[in-house]
Amino acid sequence: MTAGKARTAGDFGLTCGMWPAGALNAITDVPGVRVGHCTLRDGDINTGVTAILPHGGNLFRTKVAAAAHVINGFGKTMGLMQIQELGALETPILLTNTLSVGTCATALIRDAIRQNPDIGRSTGTVNPVVGECNDGALSDIQALAIGEEHAFAALAAAHDGPVEQGNVGAGTGMSCFGFKGGIGSASRKLKLGGAQHHIGVLVLSNFGRAGDLILPDGRRPDPRQPAQEERGSIMLVLATDVPLEHRQLERVARRAGAGIARLGSSWGHGSGDIAIAISTGTTIDHDESRDLVPRLALNEARIDRLFQMTVEATQEAVLNSMLCAKAFTGRAGTHRASLADWLNGQAERR
Repeated sequence: MTAGKARTAGDFGLTCGMWPAGALNAITDVPGVRVGHCTLRDGDINTGVTAILPHGGNLFRTKVAAAAHVINGFGKTMGLMQIQELGALETPILLTNTLSVGTCATALIRDAIRQNPDIGRSTGTVNPVVGECNDGALSDIQALAIGEEHAFAALAAAHDGPVEQGNVGAGTGMSCFGFKGGIGSASRKLKLGGAQHHIGVLVLSNFGRAGDLILPDGRRPDPRQPAQEERGSIMLVLATDVPLEHRQLERVARRAGAGIARLGSSWGHGSGDIAIAISTGTTIDHDESRDLVPRLALNEARIDRLFQMTVEATQEAVLNSMLCAKAFTGRAGTHRASLADWLNGQAERR
């Protein structure tokens, strides 16, 4: 491990399940998937935007299969209705704070029109997809600090390779189980039909009551924060290169809830817990002219493997979002401790 590199679950001996991780242990293990961040840190402003791109081409023209599952619906996410109706994603996914959803949606629309001048003219309109969590405890959310330029910056920064995690992008001002939360990612790999495939998860973690966190080894860390009603949220983006139909993707997305539950969450009344799943192995040509289109799909008898991998990668991605996040003092002096610091302290006392 290189000096200064953020420590993730495996570095602390925390094992989430049995399936092996991909080379990067991140959503970018899925070929073509790219992630970019734009981070704002200025006094009481601690927020940002995170972009997830399924591939590097024109996503409106070459859509990917998609589905969504609402675990608990106290959220303001945009674009889920059309995803569920048509089973396709046609813009990148942006994650940000609750009051910046509209701004990020406008940026996605402008970017899609730039690439496709026929949108709204000779072809249909475009469905921007934006997810959110409320970072108001650590950032002045009323400042409406996110502008379209920040969304464009996150899109421009998107790249394959390692995913920066913790206090970055949309995760800058987020909290999780009383600790500092943020962006986390993990992946799992398997062979199907003689070829290597991956499923990757990226989370924006901002949920969980202080004191409810259960680590894979059974320990219950103390964040030294009073327990309150669950009013946080988590956005989960699942990507795979396994060819899946919309219905299969929705079934996979549903299993993300089990990964959250393993950590001790009960998905409270005030929590917005939402999963979006995409398959880069199933694409939809916007300009398709054939009446009948052949599709490749996973044998349903093999789908349990993806269910298990989703649960494990979700659990680990949430842990990574906290372990990669440094202790943080935000708006009005509100402080969130680092889970990594707590674990290091436990090790020193042994």
